Amino acid sequence: MNYITALFVLCFGWTIASAQTGRWQMAADYQMDIDFNMKQHQFEGDQKLTLWNQSPDTLFRLYYHLYFNAFQPNSSMDVRSRMIVDPDPRVKDRIVKLKKNEQGYLEVSSLRLNGKKQDFKVEGTILEVALEQPILPGSKVVLDMEFEGQVPLQIRRSGRFNREGIEYSMAQWYPKLCNYDEQGWHANPYVAREFYGIWGNFDVKITLPSNYVVAATGELQNKAETGYGYSPEPVSRPEKLTWHFTAEKVHDFVWAADPDYKQIAHQSQDGITIRCFFQPGEKTTENWEKLPVIMDEAFHFINAKYGKYPFKEYSFIQGGDGGMEYPMATLITGERSLTSLVGVAVHELMHSWYQMVLGSNEALYHWMDEGFTSYASNEVMNFLMLKKLIPGTPAENPHLEEVRGYVNFALSGAEEALITHADHFQTNAAYGVASYTKGEVLLEQLRYVMGEQAFDQGMLRYFQTWKFRHPNANDFIRVMEKQSGLELDWFKEYFVHSTHLIDYEVEGMNGKTLVLRRIGKMPMPLDVTVTTKDGKIKRFYIPLDVMRGEKKGDRFFERFQVEEDWAWTHPTYGLDIDTSLSEIEKIEIDASQRLADANQENNIFPRLMPQEGMDK
Repeated sequence: MNYITALFVLCFGWTIASAQTGRWQMAADYQMDIDFNMKQHQFEGDQKLTLWNQSPDTLFRLYYHLYFNAFQPNSSMDVRSRMIVDPDPRVKDRIVKLKKNEQGYLEVSSLRLNGKKQDFKVEGTILEVALEQPILPGSKVVLDMEFEGQVPLQIRRSGRFNREGIEYSMAQWYPKLCNYDEQGWHANPYVAREFYGIWGNFDVKITLPSNYVVAATGELQNKAETGYGYSPEPVSRPEKLTWHFTAEKVHDFVWAADPDYKQIAHQSQDGITIRCFFQPGEKTTENWEKLPVIMDEAFHFINAKYGKYPFKEYSFIQGGDGGMEYPMATLITGERSLTSLVGVAVHELMHSWYQMVLGSNEALYHWMDEGFTSYASNEVMNFLMLKKLIPGTPAENPHLEEVRGYVNFALSGAEEALITHADHFQTNAAYGVASYTKGEVLLEQLRYVMGEQAFDQGMLRYFQTWKFRHPNANDFIRVMEKQSGLELDWFKEYFVHSTHLIDYEVEGMNGKTLVLRRIGKMPMPLDVTVTTKDGKIKRFYIPLDVMRGEKKGDRFFERFQVEEDWAWTHPTYGLDIDTSLSEIEKIEIDASQRLADANQENNIFPRLMPQEGMDK
């Protein structure tokens, strides 16, 4: 490439980057052809990866994930699992005990960039490529790779012969290009935590013995040829078959294979084809046959409340080691009660919104996926109970248990801040509570701060604004600020960047002035309810000065009187309630119990004695 051409490409690249609406991002399309050897549990693959460098940067290196290399003794995943104080029981010390033919690996035999051979080295689960010729901004390159792999015994997410007898759960099975964004490369060694990928189109052909049924991300392109639930008529089957799947605008590709899979295909009221793949049996058939109709209602509810699912199909696939989400599909263990099966199906489906479409970097913002998914999942399950599609009693607020669970863990002293990188939590418990529980509680606290209507509209606006754009924490908070008209940076800085607790107290009365005290370090606005002995109820709302506004009412707290702002620097606040102590039956901070207050006992005045029903 001569100087003039290089300058043109460089300028063109900058034009693309600056002309895009929002944040730039890379694009990578995969074409893969896989031939499977079931006797050896090995496969050979050819990969053609078309990469568009839509960044303003010149790339001198590339990095690929080789996830299967984690399933070898002394890998980062193995050592991390054996050294952490509370290992995942699915992993624990199982990797170090794997025999050679039980281990996993991905080995790359050749790599070419635009036809030119590239040197590379492998360090654990990362393949590093030092490019002979850099990739300029705005340019497109083609990377051709030959690789082979061995499927490990099922340990975590991916593998062969899971505990329910599914032969192959193929997740994180191919060399996957690491993502490059405004923070640079994200080439994290795999320790069984989170993922981050580049959106693109996948065209995947999988060749294996013809008695297997394959379920996968995307849409099957040769239904008539493969049959087995896709074709209404029997087909003659050769010794081996190639299954051809395509998917557009996804950042990963999963598949599973088993000779005993039965498929149910259900056309939903929203036009989505819901597919269920499972092994028929006493522990599965009855509940799996009920699943498509229930998930049809779940889809309809989610589409209205959180944004429309943008793909034509979704598959629930029996496999894996619990439940794990992927684009257009999930792997879930299937020998469950109906409520458990629906619960895991709903949770993994909700990831289609917060990870598969929004695509935040889960390593840095794990709570924006797992926490938001948990929040929405509880809403969906509550709805399904209300519709009597699953057993259970719907709750007025399905998030209160998580609020108290988070508070109890925080009081234990084991909490770590949400801002912690997913791989670097000191315990699995701290990671789980931060990602799932505190992430959900963060949304419940925002709903308390913003008011329910603004919050619900904000969640929908967040999805519509940032779908397919990899949002970060600031992006989310800004959407909620715009929707509510409030400043919320203080909330993010306290709740995400610190482990400071919320704790307020009704200190007492001074004439007709109620004295409130902030004991915890995190400030919050307050809902205060005063009940008089003659049965009258007065509601007072105290905004924080740093909010620069106040919420509107919601079904948990409405028809309130807005009071003067409470300055966040001041530990006490005097509230004139125009009522003397002799007239008061009860004063309560946050009667809805939504506030993640570390000590709810001091939220009530006069204090309740143990014999009056208050636990001490």
